[in-house]
Amino acid sequence: MTPRSKWDERYSEAGYAYGTEPNDFLAASLKQLPPAGKVLCLGDGEGRNSVFLARQGYTVTAVDYSTLGLQKAQRLAADRGVTITTHVADLAEYQLLPDTYNAVISIFCHLPPPVRRQVHGQIPSSLKKNGVFLLEGYTPRQLNHGTGGPPVKELLLEIIDLKKELAQLQITHLLEVEREIHEGRLHTGLGAVAQLIAVKM
Repeated sequence: MTPRSKWDERYSEAGYAYGTEPNDFLAASLKQLPPAGKVLCLGDGEGRNSVFLARQGYTVTAVDYSTLGLQKAQRLAADRGVTITTHVADLAEYQLLPDTYNAVISIFCHLPPPVRRQVHGQIPSSLKKNGVFLLEGYTPRQLNHGTGGPPVKELLLEIIDLKKELAQLQITHLLEVEREIHEGRLHTGLGAVAQLIAVKM
């Protein structure tokens, strides 16, 4: 099964795999984002975070590998009375537009290390001045919990790597924490996560 067909199969099931409400860290950190502007959501699947941000008045673009996921994102947006732009793309090949976004959001977007480094390397140039990069993802400690995320260590996030990859940004928040996560049927229970907010100065 190819990665794309795996995600299409996941999103073909009834309902929303990760729910329809935004990620907790994103919702709690909303005031840390610029008050308006363009936002790019990486690997946003069925659109819960994109739609949430559109409802706050942002102009939102969601990128994901799965056609079915983004079709559901568009349905969710219509149900919530907002508009989002969606792009089906492999992040290994996707080029972020320079000097375009007021915020870039990465929620549980777990990529192979070379792809992650490539994507993170584009983020500083893609952000406008005072733009914000916000990320939450599972750390290797998540393998002890089995409550969501990839079961492969290399796809999980280490704080030391995030510091290196985002050194061009000013990191204002960087924590490794364990928290209860109840976001759809596939993220349920105690999770070990890294949380990051960084600003382009």
